[in-house]
Amino acid sequence: MPFVSTRSGASARPGRRAFGAAAAAAALTLLLGACGFSEESSSSSGESKAGGAFPVSIKSALGTAEITEQPKRVVTLGQGSTETAIALGHTPVGMERYDWGSDKTGYMPWIYEAVKEKGDKLPKQFTGGEELDIEAITELEPDVILAPWSGLTQKQYDILKDIAPTVAYPGKAWTTKWDQQIDIIAKALGQPDDGDKLTTTIKKQLADAAATRPAYKDHTFSYIYTTGPGTLGVFRSSEQRVEVVSSLGLKVDPVVDTFKETDGTDSSVIGLENANKLGDSDLIFTFYTDAKTRKEIEAQKLYKAMPAVSKGAVVASNDNPFVTASSMINPLTVPWSIERYLPLIDKAVAAADK
Repeated sequence: MPFVSTRSGASARPGRRAFGAAAAAAALTLLLGACGFSEESSSSSGESKAGGAFPVSIKSALGTAEITEQPKRVVTLGQGSTETAIALGHTPVGMERYDWGSDKTGYMPWIYEAVKEKGDKLPKQFTGGEELDIEAITELEPDVILAPWSGLTQKQYDILKDIAPTVAYPGKAWTTKWDQQIDIIAKALGQPDDGDKLTTTIKKQLADAAATRPAYKDHTFSYIYTTGPGTLGVFRSSEQRVEVVSSLGLKVDPVVDTFKETDGTDSSVIGLENANKLGDSDLIFTFYTDAKTRKEIEAQKLYKAMPAVSKGAVVASNDNPFVTASSMINPLTVPWSIERYLPLIDKAVAAADK
């Protein structure tokens, strides 16, 4: 489901500063190197590695994309496609704008840093979602449009497919798993083996981070969201932001997956009246859009009564780019967010253990 900011800082889908230029550059170089790319070769690696991968046919819930030759001009919609394309050596010529997760550069910082590190031109940004700017996409003259984790509608797809082969999601909107997304994009770009390498690298990055925090495995957590006073929702164990945390070693509170799923959201709306059902969660993960909203939500009696909240064992952030990065698993967000995530979790674990 799409990551949309609300007055409470919650989102129906994810929701979403850099380590410093040197650290970010090092992380990107390490990632690309581990996947067989170098700074010199990344801009042309896609074409050189594609070999006999084309033509390729990719089925989706909205239609089939027939890609006859190596795409050179890539356009991305939704989330995660831009990052994966960059990691595979294809900086998009255009991407869907995501203001809420962007910083002063106007871009999500990990994307800005990666493109600048590669020496490529930043993608042109255009309006997405229900007001998708078809004209802007047409002007970009794409060879392929990547949208495997998006909210693309059938009507939009039917227009886009006449502009360029359009790769949508295989099931429902916003439900494609992160590794599946990488597989789809890598196939569309003629680099399935490189896609496998990216997936392996991401899993190793998370596992290596978890190995530095063995105490995490003894703690349970729930990742919650609100849409205003009196509301409460819980992200399910399969949701990407939850998977990030569980991959770092913490255990999802078993109660999370006992709640009825809100259709197509990978989450469950349970209502603040059921906050007590999260009583066995050692830690609570959530996010807020601003300090005022946080104060409003935390002032609620039932909210404050949750054991993790009352002990201060809460992992939350008002930093929109960080919230965005830690809500997605892809080749650029994982190395970007891990180092800033661990100190927040350490603090909450310490509070839970008091």
